[in-house]
Amino acid sequence: MKKKFLSLVLLSALMLVLAACNFGGSKDKDESSGSGSKGGDKTLNLSITSEPPSLNPQLANDSTSGAVIRAAFEGLTRVDKDGNVQNAAAEDVKVSDDKLTYTFKLRDTKWSNGDSVVAGDFAYAWKWALDPKNASEYASILYPIKGAEAYNSGKGSADDLGIKVVDDKTLEVTLENPTPYFLELTAFYTYMPVNEKVVKDNKKWYAEAGDTYVTNGPFTLSEWKHNDSITLKKYADYWDKDNVALSTVNIKMVESETTANRMFKSGDIDYLGSPYQTVPLDAMDAYKKDKSLKSVPYAAIYEYKFNTKGKFTKNANIRKALSYAIDRQGLADNVLKGGQKPALSNVPIAIEGFEEENNKFKDNDIEAAKKALADGMKELGVKKASDIKIGISINTSEAHAAIAQYIQEGWHKNLGIEIKIDNSEWQVYLDKVTALDFDVARMGWIADYNDAYTFLERYDTAKNGNNDTGWEDPKYKSLLVSATKETDENKRLDLLKQANTLLAEQMPIAPIYFYVNNYVAKDYVKNMAPNKIGEIDLKAVDIQK
Repeated sequence: MKKKFLSLVLLSALMLVLAACNFGGSKDKDESSGSGSKGGDKTLNLSITSEPPSLNPQLANDSTSGAVIRAAFEGLTRVDKDGNVQNAAAEDVKVSDDKLTYTFKLRDTKWSNGDSVVAGDFAYAWKWALDPKNASEYASILYPIKGAEAYNSGKGSADDLGIKVVDDKTLEVTLENPTPYFLELTAFYTYMPVNEKVVKDNKKWYAEAGDTYVTNGPFTLSEWKHNDSITLKKYADYWDKDNVALSTVNIKMVESETTANRMFKSGDIDYLGSPYQTVPLDAMDAYKKDKSLKSVPYAAIYEYKFNTKGKFTKNANIRKALSYAIDRQGLADNVLKGGQKPALSNVPIAIEGFEEENNKFKDNDIEAAKKALADGMKELGVKKASDIKIGISINTSEAHAAIAQYIQEGWHKNLGIEIKIDNSEWQVYLDKVTALDFDVARMGWIADYNDAYTFLERYDTAKNGNNDTGWEDPKYKSLLVSATKETDENKRLDLLKQANTLLAEQMPIAPIYFYVNNYVAKDYVKNMAPNKIGEIDLKAVDIQK
């Protein structure tokens, strides 16, 4: 998934009208903003950094879109506020003894247009995402399903997929190999259903709020003012409506972290933290001082990807030199200030089994960096380090800029190479990265599930929609394939660790730091701590005042 950390994105001069913004149109804050009305209407006000790139569950590939989709749609399962998998649209699931066949029994639930949610809606959505002509960049998350990768890569047929609609309330799914985290995957938005009849009638059903945006989750998309705001309303016919406390969720699009922070202080928004707007770096100390800053473990990584087809970054030694010469601890202590951990591996220490794997190279190893640089220059025929010109591409954000400037200074000082920082608006930035129009590009990745495979499978082939480096290696691919087929958990873990080591040896990406999820919330906001993979289930959030 291209969760390229919309939680740390975009800077602009959005200083207009925001201080007076009330989100709901009412001038009485007690009736429509912040904490909700005294009469029982519970409204939560949030901000996101940009327009969601897509609110189609099968096309979305980022954390901002995902945050909205998870509120509006519901998969067969949900991941609750504690990170546990719970039955959702499915009321029961049976797993065969060989762990290859899952039989889901659906609840009697309704789409927001009154139609019944049926097994065929799930099958249709999954097949749509896997159809290569639809170019779903997150189709690979469906690959555990039998025949999915073959169909998505143009080598198989939809008829061969392990997806069987037994009847309207029964869906049978057959996997290629046992997948320990499959029930967690079925909570992910690519696995969410869409109303087949609605989609077939309108190919752009997901482009606007209204009658065509038909959903099955705890909230409906009431209003969508593009590049401005989104309003969610509690779905009156949701099967578990009695356990949904919020009546309204107002989400304002605020590009500037500083502006969002000001809005939080004034009470115009109720929460700052992933997967919504983040706490600005320059506000960390103040929130620490008043003890309002909360931190929770986060299976997520901030990284710099290398264009392995670039003039200089095609060379592995140049890539190693750049990675080794980053002072990650200094960055965490002096710039980030949020308790982030230096990343010396491509799999976060929050992932089970990888707690002790953060040792693939040394932090700020200038001696090793200089040796790698010299070797790389010799291989490329470059005589002077100053002849190497590298661009760092970022999407516009105070945080990304501060990080890039810190790394830029270190690279220039310690390696003598010329560094230029290039920032772009989010969508332009995504297009450039996808086209490999960069030397070094900042990225982030949140675990889709608590397993190392979610971090490693992005680089199985250069064609993977989440690769964005141009790098691939047959040995690496083989290790991942073997891991998916291995039923012994210890052997599987060893194969994944070997793949992780190979990434560090060839360095198509430079891991920089592992996230912790820092957030602040108003005292009256309850049950809004992100889980380990950075998700917040708005179904569980309450306003108590």
